[in-house]
This record gives sequence, C-alpha cells and structure tokens, in this order.
Amino acid sequence: MEGINSKGSPYNRWRDLEGDGSHFGEAYDGSSDPFDIASTKNAPIDRLRRWRQAALVLNASRRFRYTLHLKKEEEKRQTLRKFRVHVQALRAAYLFQSAGDQTNEVTKPPVPRGDFGISQDQLALMTRDHNSVALEEYGGVKGLSDLLKTNLDKGIHGEDADLLARRNMFGSNTYPQKRGRSFWMFLWEAWQDLTLVILIIAAVASLVLGIKTEGIKEGWYDGGSIAFAVILVIVVTAISDYRQSLQFQNLNEEKRNIHLEVVRGGRRVEVSIYDIVVGDVVPLNIGDQVPADGVLISGHSLAIDESSMTGESKIVHKDSKRPFLMSGCKVADGSGTMLVTSVGINTEWGLLMASISEDTGEETPLQVRLNGVATFIGIVGLTVAAAVLVVLLIRYFTGHTKNSDGTVQFRAGKTSLGDAVDGAIKIVTVAVTIVVVAVPEGLPLAVTLTLAYSMRKMMADKALVRRLSACETMGSATTICSDKTGTLTLNQMTVVEAYAGGKKIVPADTAPYLPSVLVSLLIEGIAQNTNGSVYAPDGGGEVEVSGSPTEKAILQWGIKLGMNFDAVRSESSIVRVFPFNSEKKRGGVAVKLADAQVHIHWKGAAEIVLASCTQCMDSNEGLVGMDEEKLLFFKKAIEDMAANSLRCVAIAYRTYDWNDIPNDEESLTKWALPEDELILLAVIGLKDPCRPGVKDAVQLCQNAGVKVRMVTGDNLQTAKAIALECGILGSNADATEPNLIEGKSFRALSDAQREEVAEMISVMGRSSPTDKLLLVQALRKRGHVVAVTGDGTNDAPALHEVYYDFICSTVSFHGTYSYSRYTSSAYSGCHLPNIVKHWCWWDLIGAQADIGLAMGIQGTEVAKESSDIIILDDNFASVVKVVRWGRSVYANIQKFIQFQLTVNVAALVINVVAAVSSGYVPLNAVQLLWVNLIMDTLGALALATEPPTDHLMHRSPVGRREPLITNIMWRNLLLQAAYQVTVLLVLNFRGRSLLNLQHDDTAHANKVKNTLIFNAFVFCQIFNEFNARKPDESNVFSGVTKNHLFMGIVGLTLVLQVSSDLVIPVHVISIAKLSFSSCLVTLIFFCGR
Repeated sequence: MEGINSKGSPYNRWRDLEGDGSHFGEAYDGSSDPFDIASTKNAPIDRLRRWRQAALVLNASRRFRYTLHLKKEEEKRQTLRKFRVHVQALRAAYLFQSAGDQTNEVTKPPVPRGDFGISQDQLALMTRDHNSVALEEYGGVKGLSDLLKTNLDKGIHGEDADLLARRNMFGSNTYPQKRGRSFWMFLWEAWQDLTLVILIIAAVASLVLGIKTEGIKEGWYDGGSIAFAVILVIVVTAISDYRQSLQFQNLNEEKRNIHLEVVRGGRRVEVSIYDIVVGDVVPLNIGDQVPADGVLISGHSLAIDESSMTGESKIVHKDSKRPFLMSGCKVADGSGTMLVTSVGINTEWGLLMASISEDTGEETPLQVRLNGVATFIGIVGLTVAAAVLVVLLIRYFTGHTKNSDGTVQFRAGKTSLGDAVDGAIKIVTVAVTIVVVAVPEGLPLAVTLTLAYSMRKMMADKALVRRLSACETMGSATTICSDKTGTLTLNQMTVVEAYAGGKKIVPADTAPYLPSVLVSLLIEGIAQNTNGSVYAPDGGGEVEVSGSPTEKAILQWGIKLGMNFDAVRSESSIVRVFPFNSEKKRGGVAVKLADAQVHIHWKGAAEIVLASCTQCMDSNEGLVGMDEEKLLFFKKAIEDMAANSLRCVAIAYRTYDWNDIPNDEESLTKWALPEDELILLAVIGLKDPCRPGVKDAVQLCQNAGVKVRMVTGDNLQTAKAIALECGILGSNADATEPNLIEGKSFRALSDAQREEVAEMISVMGRSSPTDKLLLVQALRKRGHVVAVTGDGTNDAPALHEVYYDFICSTVSFHGTYSYSRYTSSAYSGCHLPNIVKHWCWWDLIGAQADIGLAMGIQGTEVAKESSDIIILDDNFASVVKVVRWGRSVYANIQKFIQFQLTVNVAALVINVVAAVSSGYVPLNAVQLLWVNLIMDTLGALALATEPPTDHLMHRSPVGRREPLITNIMWRNLLLQAAYQVTVLLVLNFRGRSLLNLQHDDTAHANKVKNTLIFNAFVFCQIFNEFNARKPDESNVFSGVTKNHLFMGIVGLTLVLQVSSDLVIPVHVISIAKLSFSSCLVTLIFFCGR
C-alpha cells in the first residue's frame, strides 16, 4: 500500500501502515472494478491486493516490479516497530537506573580525543539517552561547546582542515545504504516469465530430438534458434529494466539531499545535510528538519514533532529542561538554534535508515488501468493460443498436416514416437509463442519507462518528482492554485515606500526626515523581531543579510536607517517570541532593556496590525491618538501601496510592566504577548516584481484549459494588482466578487455556497491555511483535478490535501500535544491552539491533494515532504512545464497502446486464420519472439520517450475517467490492423502466384512466401511506430529527427531485419534468403502506407 504520507521520508508510509486504513473505505466502495482506482495515493492495502489478484500475470516479478511491494512494506513496518521498542526500552532502562542511583551516580569525565575534549561514544550515549545529568557534568551547553571547540554565537571556523578533523573524529552525516539490485538480479527476474520458461524447455527438447535424428550439424537449428531468441529477449529486457532502476536511484538521492543553513565563522551559509559536522550551530525554524542529533542552545516556543522516531503523534516543547533534539524530526513551531552532537550512523535516525531500505515502488492510476488492459488482452491471447493449439494438434494427429512437399507429417502406426513428439513440440512452441506476443507484459512497464524518462527530463526543467503518479496526474490538472510571492513574483523584495512620523517617506530610507526616537524604536523592532541575521565582516566589506526575502528586505531597510544589528541585539534581551503566524499574519517579540523596561514589538500584515493600534508617533516624537482621520490616512496609504503591487507591512510596539510578566519558565511559555493598545511606528511597502515570462505561462495554461488561481496571504488589493500584471485577471472589470475574494469571506460561506463560488474565484487575498484548504476541497468536489503550489508549513494542509477529517490538538501538562479527530461538520467552529493552526495539518488523515507542488528554494522541509513535485527554481513557468510533461506521459502511453494493440490484433488474426485453414502458421516461434522484442521493449523505448510538444498544450485536460483508447485511437488501430491483416492474408493465400512461384519447388516457394510475410509483418510494425507517434495529427513525421532515441531504435530494427534476410543463416530462423531488391521492394511498399 502507498501510505497516506508516503513521500520522502519512509517513516510516513510505515506510520500509515500501522493503521488499518479503514477510514478510506467509503472513498473506494463506489466501484467494483479492481482496476478502477482514481487515486493510488490513498488506496487501502486490500484494494491494492485486489487488482494484483485480478491481473493475468505470467511474470509477477516483472509485471509488479515498480509497484509497491506489499510484503516488504509489512516487513519494514515490523522492523520499525522493533527498532522503536528497542530504543524506548533502552531509554526506560536508563531512566530507571538513574532514578535508583541519583545519590551516587557519577558521570565519567569527558575523555579527550584528538583535538577535541570529548569522545564520540560519550556524545552519542548522552544524546541517545537524553542524559541531562551528563550534559550538566560537561558544563551544560556552554561547556559542551568548549569541548567541541565551537563558539555558540559564531559557530565553528568552517575551514577545510577543521571540517576534515571533525569528520575523522566524529563521522560524517551519512549512513550506509543497502545496495540496489545488480544487473544479474534483473536478468534472473526477466528469466522467470512462465512463457519463456516453457519455450526454453521446448527448445531443449527440440534440440535433443533434432540432434538425435539429424545429427549435430543440422539438428541444432530449430532448438538453438528458439533458445537464442529467448535469451535475446531476456537480456534486452534486463538491460532496459536495469537502466530504469539506476534512474530511480539517482532521483532518490536528489530527494534525500536537503539543503539548510548553518552558522560558520559568524555567518550563515547554506550546506547540504550530508555536510553537517559535529559542533555545527544550526538555526531551526518552523518547518525545518532536524538534520542531526544535538542539544538546544536557545529557543523561542520551539516545539518538535518526534513522531518519526517515537511513533506517537505528539509535539514536544524543547527548552533548557528538555534540550535534546533527534535527527529526522520536524520543527512544528517556534525557532531556535542547536549544537550538533552526533551525525550519521551515530544517531538513532541513522541507525534506523541503515537497518531498512526505502522501497521506491509505487503504483500509479494509469499503471493499474493498464494492468487491466493487459489482463483483458492476455485472456483473449490465451483463448486464441489455446484454440490454435487444439486445431493444430487435431489436424496433426488426424493426418491433415502436410510437409512442404505434400507428404503427410503424421501417420498413425507408421510415424516414429520421436517424430511425433517433435511435431507436437513444434505445435506447442508456436502456441506458447502466440501467448508471448499476446500477453503484453511490457504494457504496464511502459508507464514506468515513460515516467522514469519524464522524471529525468523534468529535473532539467527544474522539477524534482517525489511521486511517480504526480507526473501523469498533472496531465489531468484543470486548475492550479498558486502562491503569489516567489512563484508568480521574483521574491526579491525591497522597501520602496514608507509612512512614518505621520507622513509619506520617499525614498523609504531617508532617515534624516524621521525623528530620532522613532528611528531608534524602528531599529530595535527590526533587529529583535526577526529570524534573519546580519553579518558584518571584521575587516569591513559588504554586509551579508540572510533570512526570508521579506525579512531580508526589512533588515536592509534597517541598515539604511543606521542599524548596527549586533549592537542593537546586545542592548536588550529577548523575553518571549511569538513567531510569525499564518492565521494571525503577524509575529511579535518581548524584549527587556538595560533599564528593565519591556518593549513588545509587532510586525505583520499592515491592516491587521493597524487595527490593533490606538496611537501613532508623529514627526515631533509625540504620541497621537489613532482617531478616525489618522486611521483613514493610514488605510488610504495601505490601499495606494497595494494598488501599486506593493506588499504592505506595519511595524508597531508597546511598553509593558516587567512585574506583569510571568517569572517561571513554564508560565512564560504559555504567556501570550499583548497585542492591543499598540503604537504604530511605520507602514512600509515592499516591491516584489513579477517574474519575466509569467504572463505568457499563465496564458499558455488558460489556452490549455487549466485555470490559474492566485491564493495569497497578501492584501487583496496587492493580490489584484499582481493578478492583473500576470494575466490571471484580464481587466479591472474582472476584479469583482466572487472573482476576487478575501479568505474570511469565503470561509464564512456554507459548504454549498463555497462549491459554487470556488468555481469562479481567480484571486483570494488574505487567505489562511484554512481558506486554502477549503478552496481545494470545494474545487475537488466540483470534479476538478487540483494542483497546489506552496512554500511554507502553512501550505502543508493544501499540499497534503483536504478530506473530511483533520487533527486538532490539546495541551497536556507535560508540554506535549495529543491529537483528537474532528469531523468536517465541526470544522468551521474549531478553535485550534496556535501551534496546531499552522502545523498539525501536515499529519492530516484523509485524502491528499491531487498534486502538491512545493517551492525548492523558499519551501520548508514540511512543505516539500507534503508535496508530490518540488519546483527547484520556484518559477511558475516551471509549473507549466510540469503540466506539459504530465500530458506527454499520458500521450506517450496512448501511443504505445495503439501500437501494441495493432500488433496484437494482426498477429493473432493471421495465425488463427492460417492455422484453421491450412494447419500451419506462417510466423514460427523465433519470428514471433523477434516481433515481441520489437513490440514490447524496443517499441516502448521508442514511443514512451517522445518529448512533449506545443500541440499538447492546445488540448483540454484529460479527465480522470476518460477511456485510455480514444475514438481517434480506435480509428487508427482498426484501420492499421485491417490493412496489416489484409496484406498478410493476401500474401499467405495468394503469395505464390503474386511472386510467380507456382513452378518453383513447393518447399522453397512456401519458404520464400513465409519470409516475405515475416518481412512484411516486421516492416508494418516499424512504420506503424511512425503512425503511432502522432495519433491525432496528419503529419506523423513532424519533429521525428529531434527524438534521437526513436530514430536509433527504428534504424537498429531495420538493420537487424535486413541482416536477418541477407546475413543470418536461413536455417537459424527458417527463412529463405531474399535478394536485396526484394527487401527494397518490401521496404518501399510499406513506406507507401
């Protein structure tokens, strides 16, 4: 089963498997067809078993290679459970022992190793056991950092020699991975096809009988040629599958390579998770993954989701009493910094990853449907093969089968046993070979082949596919709900306008026009109320600013106002932080000054912060009441800036009495920052230009029948201006409700109203995660296939998609969160704790979004893990390329189906008619195996790797339930098959007269005729590949030279076919040598098709 959250980290899938999946039942009870699974993302195990059991399969290891291995999933789940139990047991034993020995417990002093004051064993033992006593013995976090030669503020030096020394002493942040399957394993699996095994047995029997009766010089031809043909099919199949496997391994490596920031040499630098070393100082923000084991240096409302390691859905607060952090867990809320103490195999996560391997198998809806098609074709093929076998055996043993010279092959009582057995073996061989051709084992694999090819090419187009099914689903997308910032815009923000001191300041960094007290308060609020940082090189030089684009822009504005970041932060201490919240759309911080004053600074959406302000500061440094006139002035300022596509942010503060702040740590963590009676300091406008080419990309989507909707947390007027610039809104006339709507207005509607309004929405401003969730839900109820882009933790609900259940949290006394389920009827009135409002959605139980697209640059790890595809350059144009590739996947599969079914119909009809009418088949076993190779492996490679064309974006999206074989395909298929059958039957029954062979020796004439039939049939398939390239276009050769693989396969097939006529000994494949002119005539004749 593909679990609920089966993306990226394997524990998601196992956690889902621990449930019975029963809550999905209702979604799948509507269809009795085992091959009709609209979404394999959420399909329960029983449903996945059903379609496997219903499939007609001759080689299970090949047919189900790239689907989820259900038995292995169960084994992994058991391994995970055992590992967790083992870890918990060790920890419990330690706690029990420490409780009994508290009075005389002595921690071993740190043992110096190399250049460091502590050994890896001591670090690992302390971290795994969460041994706070040992940490205190080492001098707390500060003492531990000294032992590791780390500055808690500036991190390690980060020089190559320092990094090498740390890796040599403490290991690298990697773990041993189980090796992928070798080529020989693929060869063994390809060998296990039942029909090929039967053919090998028949070949051996034929070889023995042939050598016995005709001698080794002549007797090996029949058996040896069949064996060679079977081996060729096996080798080519194994090579193709092995190459696919390597592609998937490379893509999985890309998925695991997370990039994050660390502090080295006083500056924040981005590194790969594999480059983290012991002693690194790592900033943690909401949505990040904890990259290694470590201890907390400092944190503000830091909460960690440890379900990946404990298996329990609980979120644990981290503070000085609970400082230990485990690798692989996610930051659920707040922010902080950690000191890395163990990496790689020395962490619990590393041990877990080394003990299991992630199964890359995953069925896709198209794969399941094609298994149904293959099963139907296989049943027809088996029926035909059985009929041919019966007819040929009856004709043979009743004396109606004759040799080429007219003699009867079998005479009762006169034909020897060996000859009779040899004749029967040849008949069985032909029947089995018909089964080989008729049962298209390669049909479902063609999906995986085209998906693997598309995934590799999409990487070049800046899209990393995390789920195979997302490729094909994108071809059916009817609407894209896109973020604004960073997706439609460049995410390169600058402060261009400001309203402060009661007037407009242009340019915004004109500090001399602002009162000194106002500037001082602004600088204090900017420096303290941020999760960004500023690095000023000691020797001078350009200042480096890090953080989100919004934070960077505001920090750079602060620097222009005269801010010394480090100095300002050292003048006051942070008491409490309220991280930016997507629900409240603001973040705050309480700081204590040197004179014991407390300032509470708020920053966030301009109109929301403005609503909490009761005063503002004027140009004379005096406080002025926020009367109606002032309120209108600032509202007008916000509207004007928003109309100019500016993001509006307000900065405000208030004073607070130190005595009113809780003085114990537990009460302080629950203290809510006051957000009333604020003093407005400034309203600033940030410019974020639209991406070049985004308007063309939006237009391309609209032409393709895909509606682009902007869903943003920004002001509605800002969203409107950007939407007009991007082409999402055609004109100001379109910018009215419900085309343009605020999140709270949409949220207030009833379910039925939301469904109706959702269809018309083009822009949603001031949206919360809840609103995005409800919009996706309403659109899906209307039958849309929805793609959602997102970059933050707040987007995980919509990326992960909405169903009718979601999780709420309640706070327990131990600082953890226990989940309880609410139904959708309780949804609108549910008041969640702040932490849950933008986090717990990541663990949503229920269906997931059709396609979740996360941003690779600005996206958090939570958003990426909840997504199906990661857009590596955060560009909307790349999203459109994903749509093109999605449609290409579906189109390529349809091409291959048309090609394969044409071959099936022609091969079956010619063999059945010939067998019934004359008692023999014109295409022998070796020839049919060669056709099977062209059809299955080479045909799939040629057609499944067609690159996308612009023509695909002029079609409407493919519906979920639309038939795989369209009316146009039926027309092409039936016409092609009728043409091939007509030509082959004419050659079969009138070939001798057409070729003027009436007077030739009968045996030679039949062999020439059958050779021509064989050539004709193969050339039919070669040129049918061209026809299948463009099923709905008249010019099938358009762009053919750009597909080098297609041209190479066609060329190779032609060369091999001509070689079989001119070079290979005739006895090997039972054909007559044709002259070059005969081959050329055949080629020209079928080119004329």
